[in-house]
Amino acid sequence: MTFVQIIDCRTSRFDDMNRLMDTWVEQTRGKRTATHSVIGKDRSDASHYIEIVEFPSYEEAMRNSGLPETDKIFREMVALCDEMPTFTDLDVVRDEQLYAATARRFFETVATRGELPPLDNLFAENYHDHDPGNEQDAVGMDAMRREVEMWRGGFDLDFTIEDQICDGDRVCTRWTGNALHKGEFMGLAPTGRKVVMTGTTVFRFGDHGKIVEGWWQYDRLGLMAQLGALEGLER
Repeated sequence: MTFVQIIDCRTSRFDDMNRLMDTWVEQTRGKRTATHSVIGKDRSDASHYIEIVEFPSYEEAMRNSGLPETDKIFREMVALCDEMPTFTDLDVVRDEQLYAATARRFFETVATRGELPPLDNLFAENYHDHDPGNEQDAVGMDAMRREVEMWRGGFDLDFTIEDQICDGDRVCTRWTGNALHKGEFMGLAPTGRKVVMTGTTVFRFGDHGKIVEGWWQYDRLGLMAQLGALEGLER
């Protein structure tokens, strides 16, 4: 579960504080586990600042806190504050932007060259996939991995995200897929053709931030026509 820490402090030396944060980022490069950081200034109190730091999980945040560079920077930060800063720890229970980013990451992962990266940071173990092109729904992480590998085995894929709309726990993504037919796909030998397919995918997310259900609509008939699979059927 995504974890957020809110740091509330007062300082009249923000420029020094800002330089200190830059130093921390540089010293912890490659080791720091924070994924996003935002600092805001109180419009009604110029000495009041709040930093919001996001981590993939509480455990990752604790690993970050355990870095010797973090401990050193923290002591220097306290010295720049007018009073002791306060810390609030939050487990994220809903984040629509995070859902949209995870949906985008799925398409980026599918298009990765080489070995397919792990999917357990994207999908729940009981993920349920609805694809009108399949006789049966793919249910479970392993079934979804096999489905993805089928497409990757037949094509080198690249996706362009055209639109995304978030509504509660659902993200609708309209995409365009550009692909090179490099391997066998649904009984068709590789043609070497470049093809284009458009589609829309709706993902439903669980409280843990992972995808639990998906619905697909895409132009498979148009894809098969581009691959020459319908030529014998034409009159």
